[in-house]
Amino acid sequence: MSTLSPPPLSRLFLLAFDHRSSFEHSLLGLSGPPTDDEAEAIRRMKLLIYTGFLLALRQGGRRDGSGILVDEHYATHVATHVLEDGPLLALSVEKNGQDEFDFEYGQDFGAHVETFDPAFTKVMVRYNPEGDPERNARQRERLAHLTDWLQQRGRRFLFELRVPPTEAQLDALGGDLERYDAELRPSLLVRAMEELQNGGVEPDVWKLEGLERPEDCENVARQARAGGRDHVSCIVLDHRTGWKRLERWLHVAGSTPGFIGFSLGQTLWWNPLRALQEGRSTAAEAAQRISENYQRALLTWEKAALRSPHQRMEASPS
Repeated sequence: MSTLSPPPLSRLFLLAFDHRSSFEHSLLGLSGPPTDDEAEAIRRMKLLIYTGFLLALRQGGRRDGSGILVDEHYATHVATHVLEDGPLLALSVEKNGQDEFDFEYGQDFGAHVETFDPAFTKVMVRYNPEGDPERNARQRERLAHLTDWLQQRGRRFLFELRVPPTEAQLDALGGDLERYDAELRPSLLVRAMEELQNGGVEPDVWKLEGLERPEDCENVARQARAGGRDHVSCIVLDHRTGWKRLERWLHVAGSTPGFIGFSLGQTLWWNPLRALQEGRSTAAEAAQRISENYQRALLTWEKAALRSPHQRMEASPS
């Protein structure tokens, strides 16, 4: 472990909108690269999400540990505002929409990180330990390189780990994704984390899909901190879910030592932006709805954390 590592955070609540293809293809319905006007429309939507985030802070949302996760491609202007305003900034460095991790800007990724000086450098990685072994090995190598670069400079590493099912795994469960999430994904997640750690990949925070059972959250947190990694923590993301299921995930994680918060995206901003796109709301109304959604997630987390107050004392405040 690097002696340059910054102190860990005791809480982290990110509003995530580093998505690119979701804006291009799903919100705007594009079939090809965006025009200049379409790219500008995406930039405006991302600024609107940030406006909703700021509203949440002004309306009573927790400031300690609050921040945003954005991409450089469509959100340079947002990142600039964040650095001026003071929330935590997490910046994506991966290519969007790929099954195999690679850097958005190749080996120049470091110059881009240093330009923005984010609190976290973030990657999203799809990694199934029973998947293609050669692809997994290539990913571990690239991610170990990123780990070394960040540790040498005392920078925090935020690692979003997705464990999509292999075709064989899904076939064995009759194509049922909910059974996969409940029966296979938790153990595969722990195995993936261990393989990555053994390959020299050392996140400060693991960003993970939610888990339904407390024992699964405990196993994941235990693996995150295995081998003396006491400073490492986990947060919850909101992939493929709605509010009812997300709130269950937050309740379980929020009362599990080792989990310190969340990084939530489409659940918070998709419907408000869709309503705006369809002319069913104004920009001000959309921002207010995003603010309310972020505050709802914070409240859900805090209620769960009250059941496990010692969790908040496990890591030193930043």
